[in-house]
Amino acid sequence: MGTTLRRIVPSPPAPDTWAPFGWLPVADTDPRDGDQTLAFDWGDPHLNRIGHRRDEVRATASGLRCEELYRHATHTQVLVPLDAASVVVVGAPGLELTSPADADALRAFLLGPLTAVVLHRGTWHWGPFPVAAASVDLLNVQGRRYLEDNERVDLAALGAALEVALDG
Repeated sequence: MGTTLRRIVPSPPAPDTWAPFGWLPVADTDPRDGDQTLAFDWGDPHLNRIGHRRDEVRATASGLRCEELYRHATHTQVLVPLDAASVVVVGAPGLELTSPADADALRAFLLGPLTAVVLHRGTWHWGPFPVAAASVDLLNVQGRRYLEDNERVDLAALGAALEVALDG
């Protein structure tokens, strides 16, 4: 593990910066409400609470190490951190992670409690993992059969692991 990690600095999501990966829900009074909709090819939308712990991932001197990503081709996904600030790493649906250079297209975002994000079908994602707390509880909407549609890429094996900077 002596390789140098590419450092990625998270920022808060904004409609334009999040757009390649999904969308940010808007108020029901916003004229854009309904412009984008959730999709579940298998007709299996499911709402639950999930959680992530900070000790699920390796820490670095100034953040967290992102070594893998997942994506789901059959459904959108909604993630809402409920109780702690968290960080998520994403890659656009068309991104094929086959070389270390491909990781340059990955982005990191800081999500405050109750900051909802929607992932397009096929968006690569890691987390959300808590920034400082021991754990984060998340409201999660995704396909019930997500384990049958859970493509994984091993960034570490690819030589493309990231350091997600949390030191400001």
